[in-house]
Amino acid sequence: MIDLALLRDQPDLVRRSQAARGNDEATVDAAIEADRSRRSALTAFEDLRAEQNAFGKQVAKAPKDEKAALVAQVKELAERVKQAQQASNEASDAAASALGRIENVIIDGVPAGGEADFVELRRVGEAPTFDFEARDHLEIGEILGAIDMERGAKVSGSRFYFLRGIGARLEIALMNMALDKALQNGFVPMITPTLVRPEIMQGTGFLGEHADEVYHLDKEDDLYLVGTSEVALAGYHKDEIVDLSDGALRYAGWSTCYRREAGSYGKDTRGIIRVHQFNKLEMFVYTTLEDAEAEHLRLVALQEEMLTSLGLSYRVIDVAAGDLGSSAARKFDIEAWVPTQGAFRELTSTSNCTTFQARRLDVRHRPATDDDAPAKTQHVATLNGTLATTRWIVALLETHQQADGSVIVPEALRPYLGGLEVLEPQA
Repeated sequence: MIDLALLRDQPDLVRRSQAARGNDEATVDAAIEADRSRRSALTAFEDLRAEQNAFGKQVAKAPKDEKAALVAQVKELAERVKQAQQASNEASDAAASALGRIENVIIDGVPAGGEADFVELRRVGEAPTFDFEARDHLEIGEILGAIDMERGAKVSGSRFYFLRGIGARLEIALMNMALDKALQNGFVPMITPTLVRPEIMQGTGFLGEHADEVYHLDKEDDLYLVGTSEVALAGYHKDEIVDLSDGALRYAGWSTCYRREAGSYGKDTRGIIRVHQFNKLEMFVYTTLEDAEAEHLRLVALQEEMLTSLGLSYRVIDVAAGDLGSSAARKFDIEAWVPTQGAFRELTSTSNCTTFQARRLDVRHRPATDDDAPAKTQHVATLNGTLATTRWIVALLETHQQADGSVIVPEALRPYLGGLEVLEPQA
């Protein structure tokens, strides 16, 4: 959720953010009124409860012959306290609902608008050209014996697949290369749970408008399958005060991810661009709000180092407000050139969620002070960014393909494939 002090003191800032996202500005006024009602109801309840406590002490001290006469007043006051508590609870629920409709306040400079209104920041690398008819990643994957969509569909349904042989090795190589990059830059490697509780999924902001993309195990389990290890890593320090005195806490979560891809039927049905299951190495950072924007740029730089070393042509875009998702205050996407589509396609996404997730999950830190007096705790800022995922195979195969169906292995990736220089077609 957003900072209540910001909502109360700078409502116009919140209104502008909502408008830039394409949301109704009236949600801000509704949230302010709901917050006011919640505080009023809570005050009324606490005043009555204090009166009840004081009256209870009075009754306890009263002579025996007077206590009987006070019983009716005790019952009447108890009923009023009960009603006030119920009203307070209802007002609190209404406020939570109203606040839940306000998304994270965007950072200055984020472009307004929807999916098509991004700002391109830079392009890196030359788009590959071929003196032969280029094959798409699925055809190359089949020639290499690397991708089997047909049997994936037979076993699990549409948008599932098998990576086999060199395809399996290629994904593991990418993930290990990314893991080494993360280790070299101070990230703690993590193998994360892929099933999480509702409050963790809700806390990270994935049960909002995109809830239909999340797999849910209901009935006796009531657990959610994550679409990114960001969810588990955001919940890792739930209800804790973390120590940032030595700098940010940086984690690299390796997990299988699941997405229903609801509403995407008919889009990218060929190959492994848009699938229900994939692997991903996700960077996740807890830091101070003051350091969050610098950390965001650091994550983007690490992603660019990976993509450059793999010889991919890409662009970096500043995602428009309406395409951020509820938790992000700013998001940079990196899109690689896919030759057979003649288009850039997203390979990484890096978000600065400021304190939005931490407020929901109650993750705090205690700032340093100039004296010995302990400082008041503050919510941390959280950031996330992809360092490698299954979809990268698409750009790799298409970019480095040869006329005979073989694929040149980028030099940086070769040590992770036992020195292999070329992926050869299978008989």
